[in-house]
Amino acid sequence: MFEFCADPKSLEGFQWFACYLTSGKHMNMYWAFGTVLLLLAVTAPIAMLFGFFGAMAARSPFFALRLIGKGYTGMVRGVPDIVFFLFFVIALDQGIEYIMHLIRCPDWTEPVRNGLEFRVCPQAKVPLGNSAQWIHQFYGFMLAVLTFALVFGAFAANVLYGAMQAVPRAQLETAEAYGLSHAQVFRRVLVPQMWVYALPGLSNLWLILIKATPLLFLLGVQDIVYWARELGGAKTQAFDYPHPDWRLYYFLFLLVFYLGFTRVSEIVLNRISARLSKGQATAAGEAMRKAGI
Repeated sequence: MFEFCADPKSLEGFQWFACYLTSGKHMNMYWAFGTVLLLLAVTAPIAMLFGFFGAMAARSPFFALRLIGKGYTGMVRGVPDIVFFLFFVIALDQGIEYIMHLIRCPDWTEPVRNGLEFRVCPQAKVPLGNSAQWIHQFYGFMLAVLTFALVFGAFAANVLYGAMQAVPRAQLETAEAYGLSHAQVFRRVLVPQMWVYALPGLSNLWLILIKATPLLFLLGVQDIVYWARELGGAKTQAFDYPHPDWRLYYFLFLLVFYLGFTRVSEIVLNRISARLSKGQATAAGEAMRKAGI
């Protein structure tokens, strides 16, 4: 029996539920909510950074940079997310360990690859086998952040590239006519103007990123979907729970959570869009001028 309190059989009604919902496993689920929110808070700006530099590379007058920018967006957008998540994390993890293997074990004579097996010296393991549990969790979380950022950065790069192309050319030419350099035109005219065109696409990406967080289980991170399935079941490989199959109620709670989070995001994004559209020569800006806003 999974232990919730000292004597769970003596508890009834509200006391039983209070004891049940404050058990150690439920605390792990509550921490998983924080993990998801932290992932979104960290991943979004990093993905924007990848996207911004990807869009700049795609617009570069240099062929090599254009090839890198368009290759990055085309490759990531053309591969299913689940395949990229599985491949990239394994490749990155093995790449890091291989570099550490070359540095720390130069005298190693056994082959690193033996058929399908990948074996490095114990000193090259990342993290080390005797590292604390929180280090393993932090390493897995950072791999998740980097993977999410790369995937959604490619989509953001495509959105930002289109937004840069949508800025009226006449504004850029006017700035150049006043003597601004290309760098100044980019920094003072193009970038401030592009956000109003990019925001609708970036808003959709943000909502898709929220919905993609359950993919964390592919990266070895115990997210809220994992714990909902674990705690809602009547029996797992490790525990017998003192209730029938409650997965429906757990997943219904997650449904409410994601819908509520999405609604709050929509409200915030709509306000940002209205703020950026004010005074702009766009359909939204014209509507605001006609309304006297």
